Amino acid sequence: MSSLQEQLLKAGLTTKDKANKAKGEKRKQHKIKHKQKSPAIDESKLEAQKALQEQAEKARLLNQEKNAIAEKKAIIAQIKQLIDTNQQPLGEPAISFNFSDNGAIKQLQVSNLVHKHLTQGQLAIAKLETTYVLVPKVIAEKIIQRSPDFIIALNESSQEPDEDDPYAEYEIPDDLMW
Repeated sequence: MSSLQEQLLKAGLTTKDKANKAKGEKRKQHKIKHKQKSPAIDESKLEAQKALQEQAEKARLLNQEKNAIAEKKAIIAQIKQLIDTNQQPLGEPAISFNFSDNGAIKQLQVSNLVHKHLTQGQLAIAKLETTYVLVPKVIAEKIIQRSPDFIIALNESSQEPDEDDPYAEYEIPDDLMW
């Protein structure tokens, strides 16, 4: 069987020049196609890849959120463990120590020694759920590094008076309590 071109020539429907021109065009297109070497772009593949990328991005964001929540829970567990293991006793109630918690004035009944340690900044008050507990300053600083929301009162200890303090000459009465 002969090619379609030959059959058209025999039938007289085309000329030899037109047939040669058509062959030349076909050869040029074939060369161009091989030079580019770019596969035919399949739109359905592109859409599928795009959908996979979007799905992977959503999964990554969801994992980040889950990791953040898990990390926050771990930090809270660490803080609770620090507070539980380092809780200090209030002592024999003798004096009330007043402090503020979210704008409300609260008080703890503590011993004289504990009151002194609180005012000097050696002890801090931490809030564990609904109760207030005493923790050493070192532990309070570790808790503040993790989350400052758990430490309610931590006084700064100042051993030497400020040079510019106009009230440095006045003595603080012993019975003054805040």
